[in-house]
Amino acid sequence: MTKPGDPGHAAMAREEAAAHVEAPVETAVTDAALPRHPMTLRRRLLVIVAALLVAVSAVIGIATVAIFHGASVARLDADLGAAMSRAEVGISDQPPGFPGDPSAEPGLILNVPGQAAGTLAALVPDEGEATAGYITERGRVLPLPSELTGSLAAVPVDGEPHSIDVGRLGDYRALATVRPEWDGVAIVLALPLADVNAQTAQLARTVALVALAGLAVALAIGSAVVRRALSPLADVTATAQRVSELPLDRGDVALGERVPTGDERTEVGRLGAAFNRMLGHVASALSARERSEQKVRRFVADASHELRTPLASIRGYAELTRLHGGELPPDVVHAIGRIESESVRMTELVEDLLLLARLDEGRELAARPVDLGRIVVEAVGDAQAAGPGHAWEVRLADDAPVVIGDEARLRQVVTNLLANARVHTPEGTNVVATIGRDGDDAVLTVADDGPGIEPRLVGSLFERFVRGDSSRSRRAGSTGLGLAIVRAVVEAHHGAVEVSSEPGSTTFTVRLPAAPASVLVA
Repeated sequence: MTKPGDPGHAAMAREEAAAHVEAPVETAVTDAALPRHPMTLRRRLLVIVAALLVAVSAVIGIATVAIFHGASVARLDADLGAAMSRAEVGISDQPPGFPGDPSAEPGLILNVPGQAAGTLAALVPDEGEATAGYITERGRVLPLPSELTGSLAAVPVDGEPHSIDVGRLGDYRALATVRPEWDGVAIVLALPLADVNAQTAQLARTVALVALAGLAVALAIGSAVVRRALSPLADVTATAQRVSELPLDRGDVALGERVPTGDERTEVGRLGAAFNRMLGHVASALSARERSEQKVRRFVADASHELRTPLASIRGYAELTRLHGGELPPDVVHAIGRIESESVRMTELVEDLLLLARLDEGRELAARPVDLGRIVVEAVGDAQAAGPGHAWEVRLADDAPVVIGDEARLRQVVTNLLANARVHTPEGTNVVATIGRDGDDAVLTVADDGPGIEPRLVGSLFERFVRGDSSRSRRAGSTGLGLAIVRAVVEAHHGAVEVSSEPGSTTFTVRLPAAPASVLVA
């Protein structure tokens, strides 16, 4: 147990203080981190209009009530002055010495004709107790209880009306006056404020109800007006949403979406006109881009087609030279071999470019039932012959899916994925090709336990002429078109391909729409 003077006690105190200080900060951070729902423009406008209406109504209502109350009190003060004048006239009719006579009663000045019911009167001498009375609703004059007389006796004798609180009788306006001939006795008259306060309260309630009703009507009308005024913005939003769903990344884009402009003299009208001009500019730019890409694709297709013949001729002449009966020098044999290998490589590159150009042009592919399981088994067999240093495995589901498509192109997809795994992984790597079904999709995966793909290359791996030699390849020579062909063929079959990779695990996943169960493979 620590004592106040011990160091341990001081340390505990500091920890407790830190806990008390940190707790509100953490709570504040948590509250600040809560998401807030942004207000729409329509709601913001309605809130602003409502706030302005409330402010204007409050100012008008308060001013109206204040002016009415002031005018009512002024009228009451005038009645109070008239009552005092009648009281003075009544005093003149009294015996000499009134009101200085100690026996004088307030009733003598309340019984003056014209005094209203509820009027209070008091005689306040310089010395001694004050006496007071009041007029009942039936016109009788009765003495005022002594505990209430003090409120009247405290009224300043300055000839000005004052508001006083007379206990259970409520609020009054009181006027006190004194004359030299009255031997220092002050006369106090008071009229009730109950009617004035009731009328003021009734007016305040009426103004509040009228203001609330006006606010409700104004908000209803304002909501309709704002909705109508902002309807062109909804058209802009809907048009932008439709444009965002158009396939603008490829093909000839028919961007015919437009917004009704309305009156261009308004802000919303100018916005719609500017949005339409922007859409027209985008459509022109996309059309120009598509024309340029078509020219490039046509050039690539024509060039690839024209290069096939001379490459075949070069390869044929090289093979013909090898068949020459005479013995050739070793350097000539080596040169001819290099010519043959490079002509083969160039032929493959030209064929790949020609295939991509045709796919870009949107040429129709064959649409026949294709057994993916058979294609995978045959492709893995070919890959095992080409790469005996790898461990190859095929996993087929019991219900191997069938797809509708071009068998030659789909076979090329499987071959390219297996070749990619063989070329870009070292010997001894396990490569597993799996065929299965996921809902309405046929799923092909090619997985290996090689070194993986660099993260910077994963996002662009399916683009053309992208090579992963620096990260995965054990031999150079890839053209960088294999995976681009995979994506182009898969997308032409309305499918999708993706890759996930980390050191020791790389998986390519191809999804294709599976054929209906009624379709049989020929």
